[in-house]
Amino acid sequence: MARRIGTALAVPHAELDALHWHEGWTANPRFVDEVTGFIERDAWVVDGFYTPVRAALAARAQVLVWLDPPPAVILRRVVVRTVVRRIRRAELWNGNQEPPLRTFFTDDEHVVRWAARTLRLHEARVRAALAANRDLRLVRIRSTRDAKRLIARLRG
Repeated sequence: MARRIGTALAVPHAELDALHWHEGWTANPRFVDEVTGFIERDAWVVDGFYTPVRAALAARAQVLVWLDPPPAVILRRVVVRTVVRRIRRAELWNGNQEPPLRTFFTDDEHVVRWAARTLRLHEARVRAALAANRDLRLVRIRSTRDAKRLIARLRG
């Protein structure tokens, strides 16, 4: 969605997972500096809301697009996307791939388990961003139809 918004607005887009995760799923020690440098531009779109950069993003942003479909939709999409990526051995970021599916049972940080655990945190994070930046506008996307409408409006 963020990539589509960036394309529609003709502004640079950054995927925070790609900036954060180096090869071998190691964290980028320059992540905060790289994100801070990226958002110093006049216009930008980022995909993600990582804790170390959340305050800087909220302070610099003009619009926060909150993808907020029902929890069942989120979890179904995460599971399907994870399984498909693993089966295809798709490269995610910087050479990384989804781990074997069995790690769902052994890794507390497995993306599906993480998604389920953090579902209820998103609203509080959005509210905190809005409180931190009173000029920040919120666009809440609850469905695929909402997303398509937003992109069409941006292109028009």
